Amino acid sequence: MTATAVAEDLVAKLRAHRLQTLNELYARNGEPSDAIVNKHTSHLTPLLEEFIRASPFFLVATADAEGACDVSPKGDPPGSVKILDRRTIAIPDRPGNRRIDGHRNVIANPHIGLIFIIPNVDETLRINGRAFLTADSELLASMAIDGKTPKLAIVVEIDEAYMHCARAFLRSGMWEPDTWPDPATVPTLRAIMCEQKDLPPPDESQGKRQEEYRSILY
Repeated sequence: MTATAVAEDLVAKLRAHRLQTLNELYARNGEPSDAIVNKHTSHLTPLLEEFIRASPFFLVATADAEGACDVSPKGDPPGSVKILDRRTIAIPDRPGNRRIDGHRNVIANPHIGLIFIIPNVDETLRINGRAFLTADSELLASMAIDGKTPKLAIVVEIDEAYMHCARAFLRSGMWEPDTWPDPATVPTLRAIMCEQKDLPPPDESQGKRQEEYRSILY
């Protein structure tokens, strides 16, 4: 039997045991309490705003018109995300690879999800809402770094904001240096891309992670 056939058999077996209803899900997972179901607010409180201002890294989840999803990491110095009011934040867009998957998704489908992360803090902040792209010059000028102004910003109108508990970070040991791998043992972006496209592996004899983009941040 070929590897493809084995994989197809495994997927078929797993699919035969898939959960298809909420009742099946709750029977196996349990039902959340009312306090958990209703823990979100539709606006930011002062402490939620403080959490956002302290966060240098966050994840942005979007989906296209057909529901195909994308998650993109974003990072900037703490305080770079602008809190416009209790229900609105703005995210500067910095130089990237121009695939703009998330931007294309927002144009087709405004629903967006964010997770804000602070190094060495186990809890995270989740925000769900609706987004649009803006080229407002005054807003963009307020987001400049090193004299470089972003070309656009993502404005998020908040529907839900709530904190997420620490279990995922505790299980992973994310902030425990003793658990961190040696970067030299982890495949590089360039090596992985070459493998994906059946290209010769890159020359990493002078060291890994020497990509040019590392010097072009703004």
